[in-house]
Parts: sequence; structure tokens; C-alpha cells
Amino acid sequence: MGETIRFGMSLDADLLDKFDNLAEKRGYKNRSEALRDLMRDYLVRKEWEGDEEIVGTITLVYDHHVRELTERLTDFQHDHSSAVLSSLHIHLDHDNCLEVIVIRDTAANVREFADHLISTRGVKHGKLSATTTGRQLR
Repeated sequence: MGETIRFGMSLDADLLDKFDNLAEKRGYKNRSEALRDLMRDYLVRKEWEGDEEIVGTITLVYDHHVRELTERLTDFQHDHSSAVLSSLHIHLDHDNCLEVIVIRDTAANVREFADHLISTRGVKHGKLSATTTGRQLR
């Protein structure tokens, strides 16, 4: 952790009130903590735009009765085994499964990997949630 620096800001009163209300609802003890998280979130989003190594989770809901879908999803993960860190498979009901895949690679590769899985025929819904490895943040 680096040196702590204090600085001032000029903001519209209504904007600051809305920010303070949101920060309080989210459980922040003070503005500094809330502002730090906003800054970190912005920096993480910038990592996704670059060629930084990121970590992501891909969440899929799919109908396991779709012919060869499970095999296609599994084969694709095996083809990218150096990037796939883990996966979790849950039977939601008789027809539907939830799969969560944890992946670590460059931002572009993670997005491409997620897009491929999410667009696979038989996947009902998919979502990529990307974050940072933490190396770039202090």
C-alpha cells in the first residue's frame, strides 16, 4: 500500500447527496472507502479493455437434453485447459443445468471464450463476470 494522500473535490450538492446516500446503503463507513472502490472498479474495467491478464467467471444455464451440448461445452473447456482454472456443475432441475467456469487469460481471450460458450446452441443464458487478478491494484 502506498502513501495516503488527502485531496479536495468540487461537486454539485445534489450529486454528493446521492453519492452519500448510495454509499450509506451499501454499508460504507465513509466517502473515502466508497470513492476508493469506485476508482478501483474503473481501473479494473480499463484492464478488461486492454491486454492485461484477468480472471473471470462464465455462468451458463442450459438444457442438458440438447443433443451433444454437454460434450461440446466440456470439449471446449478441455481445448482451453491452460486458461480454465475450475468449473462447477449444478443440476437445477430435471432439464436445466448451471455451469460456472473460472477462467484466467488475457481480457480478449476471456471475452472470446465466454462469447463462444454463451452463443452455443442450447445455452439458455450466459454471463461473463470479469475481474482483476489484483496485481495492478494497490
